[in-house]
Amino acid sequence: MEGIASIQREKDTMQSRQPTRGPRVIIIGSGIGGLGMAVNLGNAGIGDVTILEQGPDLGGVWRDNTYPGVACDVPSTLYSYSFAKQTGFSMRYPGQKDIQSYLRRVAAEHGVTDKIEYDSRVVRATFDEDLGQWEVLTEDGKRRHCDVLIPAVGTLARPRLPEIRGREDFTGPAFHSARWQHDVDLDGKDVAVIGTGASALQFVPHLQRQVRKLTVYQRSAPYVMPMHNYSYDKGFKRFLGTRFMRLADRFGYWALMEVGQYAFSRSPKISNMMASMALKQLEKQVPDPELRAKLTPDHQVGCKRVLFSSRYYPALTQPNVEVLVDGIEEITADGVTTTDGQSRSHDVLVYGTGFRTDDILGHIEITGRDGRLLADSWKEGAEAYLGISVKHFPNMFLVYGPNTDLGSGSIPYMLESQMRYIKQAVTHLAELPAGTSLTVRDTVHDEFVAWVERNFRNTPWTSGCSNWYTNAAGRVVTNWPQRSGRYRRRTKTFDPTVYQVGTAERATAPAAGR
Repeated sequence: MEGIASIQREKDTMQSRQPTRGPRVIIIGSGIGGLGMAVNLGNAGIGDVTILEQGPDLGGVWRDNTYPGVACDVPSTLYSYSFAKQTGFSMRYPGQKDIQSYLRRVAAEHGVTDKIEYDSRVVRATFDEDLGQWEVLTEDGKRRHCDVLIPAVGTLARPRLPEIRGREDFTGPAFHSARWQHDVDLDGKDVAVIGTGASALQFVPHLQRQVRKLTVYQRSAPYVMPMHNYSYDKGFKRFLGTRFMRLADRFGYWALMEVGQYAFSRSPKISNMMASMALKQLEKQVPDPELRAKLTPDHQVGCKRVLFSSRYYPALTQPNVEVLVDGIEEITADGVTTTDGQSRSHDVLVYGTGFRTDDILGHIEITGRDGRLLADSWKEGAEAYLGISVKHFPNMFLVYGPNTDLGSGSIPYMLESQMRYIKQAVTHLAELPAGTSLTVRDTVHDEFVAWVERNFRNTPWTSGCSNWYTNAAGRVVTNWPQRSGRYRRRTKTFDPTVYQVGTAERATAPAAGR
């Protein structure tokens, strides 16, 4: 009887996932945010969903980053969807291949794979006020139409190359870590790494063992916390295979990350304890006082991203590694000249200089009501109500929008909060007449933005160091200023009263949204 009941439950679940209604939705991006959004909409019965993916495969950041040692610095039980059990991960902190495989499996199991159109780079999206719909143009000239537009492009999608004089003059191989050139033979070469962010901490130990000479050009030293990674044997996989233990592990690490986020936003005392842990590891792993001084951070903990590695410092102590802290004056045809006037020759340059986090949608021309360009609206910095809705841009809901990143925590947790909110918004629209649009009210939007800015006062993120959380004007445009649990509470219920309802003059539209 239990077996029959189980089959019936599975059948009922599958039926509940069958698409039953509109509106037409286009999602831009098939990373962890875009895929999860499509799953949530499908489970709500929203069937007309298309994902436009600029690349040849799904996965977003986990497709693009294939450098040696690439992995997540959040445990697999938390860096995964709550609705999709993370089986198959081989390490506590999963590598790129495991995460990519996981995302492919989730997409296939939830019927999302067939909704993806690959090699479809979006270049323009325009809201048609007469029809109450979006027209989306891709690089190949194809035009598509939808009622709801959901950009889910992520903040770590567009590599940032440093503005250094002569960067284009280098004649050897040079590439960003997110565009790793695996066909470049690094064995026995003299390699320079420019930048010491999260990616560099992972690939530097691998390069150190491979190259003849490794020179690391460091602008500022990060705080580096210990990271104890280990492989999952069969027994441990069975242990985490039970729902209770998996949820307990997930909750435990989430709670720990909440303490970290609270420390950055509200408790200098706890922040100082975190800084002490990082400096203790530095002292233990780097005995040379001169090198240790170079690697000692000069900023408040949390102002820059706190990093995790137990292999980075030991790699820097090896005889074939040199760490330079003088600024780079220029890049020449065969190497790098620093501000002290010294020039060094290198065979290969590798940039670990991060991403364009302050310009997440700058590569797409998005036009809302009254011909308003998103680029103009965000001239002083990206902003959105709950990081989701932008005033003057109807029926556009962002996944991983402004101020939804974390100084400590799991991004999938934040993304799922947004997915649930947007799902409610779209299902609400499904009950309204064709051509109806929802635009967040100006006062609601502006009051939220002001609240965010107030909550950043006296936090590490605004303490004055150079980081990727702030834009050129000094505004924090990426991070959420409080704990992720509070964000979940604020996004738990979609409130239609904070949106202005619009009605198109002509509600007819091209068939099937294509």
